[in-house]
Amino acid sequence: MLLMPRRILSLWLPRFASDRSLRLRPAPGAVALSLRHLGAERLACLNAEAEARGLARGMGLADARALCPDLLTRPADPLAEARALAALARWATRYCPWVGCDGADGLVLDITGAAHLMGGEAALRDDLLARLARMGFGVRTAIADTRGAAWALAHHGADGRIIAPGRARAALAPLPLAALRLEAESIAKFDRLGLRLIGDLAALPRASVTRRFGTEPLMRLDQALGEVAEPVTPAPEPQVLAVRLSLPEPIGLMSDLTAGLDRLLERLCAHLARAEQGARRLMLELSRVDGSDVRLEIGLARAMRAPAPMAALYARALEGIDVGFGIDRMRLSALEAEALSARQITTTGAQAQDDLSDLLTRLCNRVGFAHVQRLLPAESHIPEKAFSVAAAAYSAPASGWMETPPRPLVIFPPEPIAGAGRAVPRRFKWRGLWWRVVAASGPERISPEWWLDDPAWRTGLRDYWRVQTDRGARLWLYNTPQRDGWCVQGQFA
Repeated sequence: MLLMPRRILSLWLPRFASDRSLRLRPAPGAVALSLRHLGAERLACLNAEAEARGLARGMGLADARALCPDLLTRPADPLAEARALAALARWATRYCPWVGCDGADGLVLDITGAAHLMGGEAALRDDLLARLARMGFGVRTAIADTRGAAWALAHHGADGRIIAPGRARAALAPLPLAALRLEAESIAKFDRLGLRLIGDLAALPRASVTRRFGTEPLMRLDQALGEVAEPVTPAPEPQVLAVRLSLPEPIGLMSDLTAGLDRLLERLCAHLARAEQGARRLMLELSRVDGSDVRLEIGLARAMRAPAPMAALYARALEGIDVGFGIDRMRLSALEAEALSARQITTTGAQAQDDLSDLLTRLCNRVGFAHVQRLLPAESHIPEKAFSVAAAAYSAPASGWMETPPRPLVIFPPEPIAGAGRAVPRRFKWRGLWWRVVAASGPERISPEWWLDDPAWRTGLRDYWRVQTDRGARLWLYNTPQRDGWCVQGQFA
């Protein structure tokens, strides 16, 4: 039995991130994407014009602007680029079923047995290049027997080369050692010995290379020559956590819908348990006999796979639905799931946390997940910046608030008061009323954050006082030593 030789197509998009950014937000001239690295803004990707003007990846943004004053920069988004590359990999399955991502800017396709469907390897490559060009991407490709050889030729060889089966060694010999995907440190060691080409490495005794440089160089060489297998591994398909129920006769009674939902929840929770996951968002789809659908979605403040609490959340949603002439199919799916391994919940603290999460679930499903919020500590000594607001369902309670002097229960923008000089006022007018100070404690001096330009703190440092008034209110007053005048900024409980 004759085995068909493997054929691998390596596809490299040298400016994938910048091409995608320009396609989404067109801009003329030199454009670069910047990313903070090693404490400084550095260029992460460039368009062709920026490269032509002498800029390079990894260059500091300040140096780049000195060379190219009209450089237009945009922040890089590695997560969005990874999602875009994954989408491009799914699109490439039109040519073959085995497509994988190759780094952050490349794809690898195992076109063995698939090229003849497009008229041959050259026709497949030309069609792929034409479609990507219409999308706005610049591409370099190569086809060879192995993944390593195809990668080397696409990145360091002539663009568009198709290497005949069995000719990889001759095609790789004149390429630099960087084409073997070696670490920079290994390439520098070879360079000091005058070894710069793959052919130079292949001619050396294997034992001496392994002894001096480790196993990586020869392993990469063997992968490129086909001596060591390097298969193309597509990204795994996301697990679908969904169950459905087809009914022999349409149903419309609430009791029948509840019974069907209970059966679906038991099956779905069994799937979640086997996957050691818990649902965070559920979607119930009810198909009417007239072909229309009703979709009911609920969210959960904590990952859960217990049928009873989920059924209770759906009880209110099921009350007001219009079943039309009846429901003949039900489908329940977990739109979002999180890891939920077995854990002990008998302790009082864990049970209390679960009870709080269940309360948040009920509240959020009524008023919206964005409207139930909690305060979290922030690293700032400025009172109005010492906390942040987050959605309660998607954040954990804070356990480590900074040790600071007492802060008011309510903090509002500073409001000037009348009748006060430089000293702590004994009597002042605020909000149309006269207040008399019974006791005062302080001062607490707070300086502005000099590294940030905050208009509210441009007057300089402040001295804060806690004062007890004759009306019972405990106020938070401050004055700026640079000028006369006092302001009220908060009220204690």
